[in-house]
Amino acid sequence: MPLRRWWQSAQALAGAPGVRGLGAGSEEWVQAARDVAASGGTLYALWVAAASAGAPHTSVYGAYLTDVGVLVVELALPAGGDPLYPGLEAIFPAASRLQRAAFDLSAVRCSDPDRRPWLNHEKPYEFIRVDGEGVHEIGVGPVHAGTIEPGHFRFSVVGEKVLRLEAHLGYVHKGIEQRFAELPILQGHRLAARVSGDSAVAFSWAYCQALEGMSGCAVPPRAAWLRAACLELERLANHLGDLGALGNDVGFAFGLAQFSRLKEDLLRAVASAFGRRYLFDIVTPGGMALDLTAEAARSLINAVRAVCSETAELRTIYDEHEGVRDRFTGAGRLQPELAARLGVIGLAGRASGQARDLRVDLPCPPYTELAVAKAVQQDGDVAARVAVRFEEVRESGRLLAQLLSALPAGAHAATVDTPADGAFGVGLIEGWRGPVLVALHAGPAGSVRRCHPHDPSWQNWPALEYAIIGNIVPDFPVINKSFNLSYSGADL
Repeated sequence: MPLRRWWQSAQALAGAPGVRGLGAGSEEWVQAARDVAASGGTLYALWVAAASAGAPHTSVYGAYLTDVGVLVVELALPAGGDPLYPGLEAIFPAASRLQRAAFDLSAVRCSDPDRRPWLNHEKPYEFIRVDGEGVHEIGVGPVHAGTIEPGHFRFSVVGEKVLRLEAHLGYVHKGIEQRFAELPILQGHRLAARVSGDSAVAFSWAYCQALEGMSGCAVPPRAAWLRAACLELERLANHLGDLGALGNDVGFAFGLAQFSRLKEDLLRAVASAFGRRYLFDIVTPGGMALDLTAEAARSLINAVRAVCSETAELRTIYDEHEGVRDRFTGAGRLQPELAARLGVIGLAGRASGQARDLRVDLPCPPYTELAVAKAVQQDGDVAARVAVRFEEVRESGRLLAQLLSALPAGAHAATVDTPADGAFGVGLIEGWRGPVLVALHAGPAGSVRRCHPHDPSWQNWPALEYAIIGNIVPDFPVINKSFNLSYSGADL
């Protein structure tokens, strides 16, 4: 198999298990992408690391999710001249926006014919127009009536039927990647936790995983179990919030009230156990910022059990409510074949038959001991994405009971040494929305040469544009919420 040839020639990288890397020329860069696509794999991340004193060449990196592991391919660009590299948009549709964003951040251009800026809003953005009798456009955003982040959505419609949707993001660009390069490498986990605030545990764990691999730090078992517990608490809180908001979007205010109450109960229990409602800065290099007492663990188990029990009852209500069922079923359908072509991942992918979950496929401790059950649906509509959330709430409840009742004894943190200049590591954690990646390049004297954090929303935003086609405009809020993609996570 062509992919196996690439995999066998690659070398293991520091950080997450099952990640290998190799260097490639321009022809190999394209051929590797083709072979990954032919094997059913997908492009996950693409970023540029500019030349510096410790790295004489500017390099483009592509990270691929495959059935055998994660393959990271490095294309070193020649020094001097026009650093044009081959684009991958014809092979992986999600590549175009990644390549355009990379150019805006680094001025390194690829062969992609789409030269529209992604982050530079000083230039006019030319949306693709749909012509025809009765077709008109509806512009929504970038500023919205609610408290959500800014994003512009351009609908082409006939009546209320959507013919096309094109999203333009980049309005919350904060210079995060540049800020990483200004921090000591042992402190970058705090910024990682703030890339996308609803995934603080996932991003900070991925950062620490890369850093610990580069420095050769062995994380104590107790710390690994506590990290997993925090990750599942983060997953649980987000799913509860989404289930309530989805009910509200179809006029079922009872659902919003009940799930808001359950999420609040959970957050209060988390605050009682860890001293904070949201778990920023809880994951630190070498382990955890603090330990969990046996009494706090028991109280948290009881709180989670109560939340999951009520959620099971509410699922029956959602499933049996005719109005809710009518609005969820068939709306925003993304067929498994199209989801595979677009490279849809995470929660949205599993709702469309893409059965990938890093907790199962590439588990790091303690998931190697937990036998996580994947939540997979085939219908690909709002109802399927809701069902995946309900199933993952139940599974997270089971995992938390196991994690918190059997915490290993011992230290909750270890010392992390500063990695050597030029070291490179990759962290990869299955967050609540999908796989979170952090690629970390070490600089001299404990600095960061380059850090690329990657949210799964990059792959899934284009899928939303397909899911809305053929639906009516009033269904967009519930379809959009069923994906619940991050704006900040894709605006670095």
